[in-house]
Amino acid sequence: MRLSARTWGYKQVMRSVRQVAQLNSPVLLLGETGTGKEVIANTIHDSSSRKDGPFIKVNCGAIPEGLIDSELFGHEKGAFTGAISRKRGRFERAEGGSIFLDEIGDLPLLAQTRLLRVLQNKEIERVGGTESICIDVRIICATHRNLETMAASGDFREDLWFRLSVFPIAIPPLRQRRQDIPDLVHHFLRRKSAEMNIHPVPELAPGAMPHLVADPWRGNVRELENVVERALIQHEGGKLTFKHRVDSPTEEVLPDTSTSRIAKLDEVMALHIQDALEVAMGKVNGTGGAAEILGIHPNTLRNRMNKLRISYGRMKKGRRPRK
Repeated sequence: MRLSARTWGYKQVMRSVRQVAQLNSPVLLLGETGTGKEVIANTIHDSSSRKDGPFIKVNCGAIPEGLIDSELFGHEKGAFTGAISRKRGRFERAEGGSIFLDEIGDLPLLAQTRLLRVLQNKEIERVGGTESICIDVRIICATHRNLETMAASGDFREDLWFRLSVFPIAIPPLRQRRQDIPDLVHHFLRRKSAEMNIHPVPELAPGAMPHLVADPWRGNVRELENVVERALIQHEGGKLTFKHRVDSPTEEVLPDTSTSRIAKLDEVMALHIQDALEVAMGKVNGTGGAAEILGIHPNTLRNRMNKLRISYGRMKKGRRPRK
């Protein structure tokens, strides 16, 4: 999927992508699960001078701890039981291109130490090897976790955090860019219909799009894609209504007509401000700050935070208070 400032509601993200794409600086992508961090990583690579080189993806949380060194840096023949031949690791395979380390927060401390050496010296050493191998690789990392908090608690190397956070890009969740939802829905409808050999692409019933735009989308873009695919699977002709939006179709969900389900206005406002502070990593004013995201003056935002008893310090440490 191609990204553009027209179809995606986070202009600051795309501005940051343009600023850093042509450089070799490491990039750290921050955002909730399903917000499209891999898409942004692809965009950075495709917009760089390395676009003709390889783009190697690594899910750091999916590799068994005992195999991480071998997977990332390779191994020599006989380095361990089962190493019947020399193997090039992901970094060597990314030579001249980019490597995308997804969920970098799940990387064990020992592997973090070796990654720090790669960043500092631009060289690796295969498991069982004795020679250092120079590499030319652009490193792009991503995480949904608060690495600053992890570094403070000792769960993530502080020096590695400082090296990776040279240019962080915070990707807002889908609920903060609802204007993107119609374009995303039509994109997924076209793509999924082609994959499922459905012709022509089904149209949406009146009222379906406002219903989708109003959804909280806790799973972000990934959840929206799954919902569109589910609707196409269950489509039996006519226009798409997305009636099967409920995740548990075996249970009948009755509408709640009581007033207790309606949140107080201050509660909704507090949660919205907290979401903006999370995206801005606790920053209130300035470029990329919560005030800019919300479109209000920083002093106005601080006054509302004081009124709603939102603690800046607690938010900055990643401990978001919810009622």
